[in-house]
Amino acid sequence: MSKDDDSLPVCVAALYKFAPMTDLPARRAALTQLCEQHATMGTLLIAREGINGTIAGSDAGIAAVIEGVRGLAGFADLEVKFSRAQVMPFRRMKVRLKREIVTMGQPDIDPLAQVGHYVAPQDWNALISDPDTILIDTRNDYETAIGTFKGAIDPDLKTFRDFPAWFRSERERLLGQGKAPKVAMFCTGGIRCEKSTAFLKAEGIDDVFHLQGGILKYLEQVPTADSLWEGECFVFDQRVTVTQDLQPGTYHLCHACRRPITAQDMASELYEAGVSCPACHAEKSEAQRRGYRERQKQERKAAAQGAAHVGAQLPK
Repeated sequence: MSKDDDSLPVCVAALYKFAPMTDLPARRAALTQLCEQHATMGTLLIAREGINGTIAGSDAGIAAVIEGVRGLAGFADLEVKFSRAQVMPFRRMKVRLKREIVTMGQPDIDPLAQVGHYVAPQDWNALISDPDTILIDTRNDYETAIGTFKGAIDPDLKTFRDFPAWFRSERERLLGQGKAPKVAMFCTGGIRCEKSTAFLKAEGIDDVFHLQGGILKYLEQVPTADSLWEGECFVFDQRVTVTQDLQPGTYHLCHACRRPITAQDMASELYEAGVSCPACHAEKSEAQRRGYRERQKQERKAAAQGAAHVGAQLPK
């Protein structure tokens, strides 16, 4: 399958945009109606700072929702990355109100006021191959473990909230004395880097760059033969990961901790479907595992009856 192959039936759209929003309850109701009208599933987060999320559906349904969102004031240039899936990767449609569309915990950071330099996917290789460029992966540790760009620094983040403290503690080592190098950062879809570059700008770093559209746009537009990406890319739906050519990857998902797991992990005595994996077994109590077992039991029962558990909608 080539990167633009449309043989798989489900269209998946990852989207975001920082733009001021008001009257959020009304926005939520309108977006919910729009998505339900066009039979899309997934999650959209809306906050005063903008919209973020991933939805899936038919080509026509996704196109209609994207057109509707782009019709909102300030969202004409909504960032969207497309890929495809064999089956619907979501169980329901959710539109949620949030304080931030990506949580950094720095209320004074405003990507609408200042942000780093955008770098198109076609120009990314040249930037990160420059020896004067420091390349930082801003994603969480479980994401970086399965794939990243060659030569990238991994901050080993548990959550994005940890990034500011990590950078401040590592700033001297990274930037050193004298002329500061260029700092390039990347994430899955580009949204985290809107905030991480705004944060570095607020910290007084001027030569800050980020990959426009994130890893997904890079994999979509850069030929595999020219790619500097290594491994697979974690995505936040039931595909779990995608490969260089945006096909569903080789990882599975632990439904207890939401981390990606391998076939080897699933062969471990610590793995129990929907209950635990080698990474989270020691983190969960036996009471939690009992709860997960009951949830797993109910989901299997619902699947056997041809229904989706916990009010989920089945694709039509």
